[in-house]
Amino acid sequence: MVPRIATVNANSGSIPYYLIHFISQLTYLIFQKGNSTKTTPAFFIEGEHRPTRWLVTCDHASNRVPDEIGNASLGLPCDDMARHIAFDIGAAGVAKALGTLLDAPVILSNFSRLVIDPNRGEDDPTLIMQLYDGTLIPENRSVNADERMRRIETYYRPYHDAYAGLANRQPDTVILSIHSFTPQLRNRPPRPWDVGVLFAHDQRLSDPVIRHLRAESDLTIGVNEPYTGHLPKDAVDRHGLQHNRLNALIELRNDLIETADQQMHWAMRLAPIFTNALSETDC
Repeated sequence: MVPRIATVNANSGSIPYYLIHFISQLTYLIFQKGNSTKTTPAFFIEGEHRPTRWLVTCDHASNRVPDEIGNASLGLPCDDMARHIAFDIGAAGVAKALGTLLDAPVILSNFSRLVIDPNRGEDDPTLIMQLYDGTLIPENRSVNADERMRRIETYYRPYHDAYAGLANRQPDTVILSIHSFTPQLRNRPPRPWDVGVLFAHDQRLSDPVIRHLRAESDLTIGVNEPYTGHLPKDAVDRHGLQHNRLNALIELRNDLIETADQQMHWAMRLAPIFTNALSETDC
């Protein structure tokens, strides 16, 4: 018996998902024009055939600087590449564990947010950061229009193409975006929140998530903290709001999820909250 292959709709008809996945990888499976250096995979997917409505995403999963950038740390000390400016510490482990617990696919970026930030619109001036939390990014100070477009085409677009393919795999996808935040920005007061829930105008899922989190007496919950949930053309806007998909963006304080045990603890604590919240949406 030939196994059934999941398909997604495209303008040309129904296309096998594995083909969408393959096409999205071509930009970094081929040699770069003019040299012989292969590019680095822009993303990883875990559990792509898991059946539930949930899609768990981690936009800032990695602090990796691809080899083809030419500077392994973008000119920064290694200590800076291990900080929150380069990636969301602990978020990838939480996202993977939630994917297992929710029986959901997980997509994770495989490049540092300092290379290019997939949680920004292509026209956002902070797409390639030159200064972040008081730290200059030396390798980004001389990025010209050609290099900007190369990074968009090599890392940013393949990530979003794969994200869109996963989101389109069924009509009622629910996006759960996992991030982490630093306990204190440079020269700023400490941040008191354990968990933040970010949202824009669509609060169908975020409202019940907030209610359940607030019922946990030992947690301090940020509502659109430590950041606002309204960032036009960000990943949730692009793949969630513009398609009327239920969505929630979760920010965990990164000192709470530094180790694998902590990441699993939080995933196990949050998974039933998300499941119960979704059951209350009637969507």
